[in-house]
Amino acid sequence: QVRLVESGGGLVQAGGSLTLSCTVSGGIFSTYAMGWFRQAPGKEREFVATISRSATSTNYADSVKGRFTISRENAKNTGYLQMNSLKPDDTAAYYCATRFTPTLQATGDSPRWYNSWGQGTQVTVSS
Repeated sequence: QVRLVESGGGLVQAGGSLTLSCTVSGGIFSTYAMGWFRQAPGKEREFVATISRSATSTNYADSVKGRFTISRENAKNTGYLQMNSLKPDDTAAYYCATRFTPTLQATGDSPRWYNSWGQGTQVTVSS
């Protein structure tokens, strides 16, 4: 069974940076597309970024484009979300997700496309 563990969340001032990590075990990470999502209290889970299994394709939500960078190290079974220029509106629980795909460049921006999820890590941005 695939297990995902997020880390790296915390409290940061507006304008600051954080890097989230997602470590995957129990499967072959290099065969999974990966995504990051976030959910603020009282709101639906929303797409943040996605990266293909080959890392050659990425996609971002408009709200984070130019500030966040998704990446992965298949040899370490770990994906990352580098977050810069953080804003109070970025405050949320952040979740990583994976899905096996035979297609090297497939990505997904819908939470329904993914079938494995982590427990989340909290990011709080103070103004």
